[in-house]
Amino acid sequence: MTKPASFKPTLIIHGGAGNIQRSKLPPDLYAAHHASLQSYLRSTHTLLINGSTALDAAVHAVSLLEDDPLFNCGRGSVFTTAGTIEMEASVMVTSVYPDTTQPGTIKRGAGVMGVRNVRHPIRLARESLVRSGIATDGSPVDDGGSMHSQLVGPYIETLARDWGLEFCPDEWFFTQKRWDEHMRGLRGEEEPLSLSQGTVGCVCLDQWGNLAVATSTGGLTNKLPGRIGDTPTLGAGFWAEAWDEVVSSGGEAVPDDSSVTGLLRDARNWLGDCIPQFLRDQALPVYSSLPGYDSSRQLDLGSEKASHSYKSSAQCFHRRAVAVSGTGNGDSFLRVAAARTTAAMLRFSSPGRFPSGLADAVTAMSGPGGELQRSAGSRWEKTGEGEGGIIGIEAELAPVNRTSDVKLHRGKVVSDFNCGGMWRAWVEEDMAGNEVERIMVFREQYL
Repeated sequence: MTKPASFKPTLIIHGGAGNIQRSKLPPDLYAAHHASLQSYLRSTHTLLINGSTALDAAVHAVSLLEDDPLFNCGRGSVFTTAGTIEMEASVMVTSVYPDTTQPGTIKRGAGVMGVRNVRHPIRLARESLVRSGIATDGSPVDDGGSMHSQLVGPYIETLARDWGLEFCPDEWFFTQKRWDEHMRGLRGEEEPLSLSQGTVGCVCLDQWGNLAVATSTGGLTNKLPGRIGDTPTLGAGFWAEAWDEVVSSGGEAVPDDSSVTGLLRDARNWLGDCIPQFLRDQALPVYSSLPGYDSSRQLDLGSEKASHSYKSSAQCFHRRAVAVSGTGNGDSFLRVAAARTTAAMLRFSSPGRFPSGLADAVTAMSGPGGELQRSAGSRWEKTGEGEGGIIGIEAELAPVNRTSDVKLHRGKVVSDFNCGGMWRAWVEEDMAGNEVERIMVFREQYL
């Protein structure tokens, strides 16, 4: 039996951000990037609407980018000062419908770094995420997530062989363009064409309300060997999480987490019987999933049982989920924990105050004059420090009262950047309800 969908699938891709100047971006090079991003956008969107999970779709998109020498990841990776290639990648998942029995529905993240010869580092990150963990008694824990969040080469490549991933020789990853950049950098020469600081990524929302982010990079040109950037570091270059907000009788949302434990205790009094018994019986705080949330609401929203269960709890709780991916100067993203901080701005904001949505939080972090830019201090516009952008998707599950109210929810696609440009591609809905492809590098159209 096919399970009913509850969300309209959507996605957004980024292909790098930095000092991208219109005067130094010739039409043929722009067209090549546009064509690649459009192709990967269509391919990934097709997967999503045909039933792919958010995790598989996001990994698919980034795998295509890793094979494209136009982008700083996989085959197009930049070189270290030693003339080597060291790649990084990461994935993270969450869902508006917590279900600990399925990979991709409970918050998990994994990053791999120092990867040398694995053709698709993003697939290695995925395997690191979904491989079963080990309990303290030595038995496998089949909860859809590894016990490790970060793994580094060369050992991670040993695991990649054990897991059957594809390897390629050094020659596969070599591109003349990146080698020339490497040599010019060693000689201290100015780049004739500055396209981006690299990192690619994809954020997807599937029809079951699962969110996934996948991110991959070769790092910074002429980085020191062994340097680890934001891409494989949870909370810096990528993040995904979901949370519950208590909704009062007046419709005001209150974040449900440890910072508002006292408010939740008070809520038991001023909401009275509206708070389900299972929550009143729990020790505070409640973190990511409410006890009693079961996957039947995800898998069979149309059933009488699901409708009754949803009505009894969702009238008083509002579920939100976000996933973001960053690109730009990775050391700056690390210093401000950019991805997690972006999500935290929204999660712990006071009701009715800034930020009201993920778009506001992304702009506050990576938009002009935002936290990333301020973190550069006097180095802003001198070293590339602080430059970057963030893409993301926000999904919300608002209360419904009747089975007839259940309809496809939509995710909100957002992005912003503080530098010359950011390659990005997404699908949006126009005023007539038609899905439209958008491929951009600047704030205005290139042509």
